Amino acid sequence: MTDAIRHAHSPFLSGFIAIVGPPNAGKSTLLNRLLGTKVAIVSPKPQTTRNRIMGIYHAKDFQMVFIDTPGIHHTQTLLHKSMVASAKEAFFEVDIVMVVIEMSRYDTPEIQLILKHLKDIHKPRLLMINKIDKGRKMELLPIIDFYQKQGLFENIIPISALNGDGTAQIIRELKKRLSPGPAFFPEDMKTDQSDPFLIAEIIREKIYIHTKKEIPYSSAVVVDRLTENPNKILLSVSARIFVESDSQKAIVIGHGGKMIRAIGRAARLELEKIFGVHIFLDLTVKVEKNWGKDTKALRRLGY
Repeated sequence: MTDAIRHAHSPFLSGFIAIVGPPNAGKSTLLNRLLGTKVAIVSPKPQTTRNRIMGIYHAKDFQMVFIDTPGIHHTQTLLHKSMVASAKEAFFEVDIVMVVIEMSRYDTPEIQLILKHLKDIHKPRLLMINKIDKGRKMELLPIIDFYQKQGLFENIIPISALNGDGTAQIIRELKKRLSPGPAFFPEDMKTDQSDPFLIAEIIREKIYIHTKKEIPYSSAVVVDRLTENPNKILLSVSARIFVESDSQKAIVIGHGGKMIRAIGRAARLELEKIFGVHIFLDLTVKVEKNWGKDTKALRRLGY
């Protein structure tokens, strides 16, 4: 049978794949690497991802729809409870579960919590051991052996989401587990995120990178206005950064406005790369007292 005839008789494959794991394991970095473009924000700080992010991988004969989820961890705050609940729900809504852990933190309490939930999930499960570029190869085999003995995963793949090691194998292994089905999204679509959501996320990413301590976790961003000029070479953005106290507002603004200008400049430069136009970014900082503990405020801010 020729390749052309074989292809004609091969059904199109598709499926939804959850990317789950503890905070800061590299889930969003992996999603961006697999897609070859940035759809999820990343930072060195844990719990950067707050919402589920969809990324779509297109190929000639298959389509993979990835769902990047917030890190699963023990928590008591309303915001983080909402994030963890969102991640756990993904277990039941997808066709394949892909767990990402960090090589140097392969047996944390958060991972044990994930394994506990996996025992009730009767669908293909793969394990990615990430950040192998930061560890020694001799330390990898005992970790693989440890998880093979758990009997929960169909395959275990050592990877580096940062430099791409192992990502081609991920695609091959996932394709084996797809089912015949339609292309759920058009070929030119990489994510289902709206422009306001993506812009708010990029701004929030820069807050995580530029500020310290509790500020990243106490901040939220809402885009109020997007205006594109008639010749489509300038996009004007008006956004509000919400924090929980006046002292946090002072930190985000900085002495003489230095911090807010740094955040705005970093966000503007990246947004210009993404949208391919000049960006005018107007940022203001507002206090929403203890918004992370207020159910109504969480909903209003998109959580």
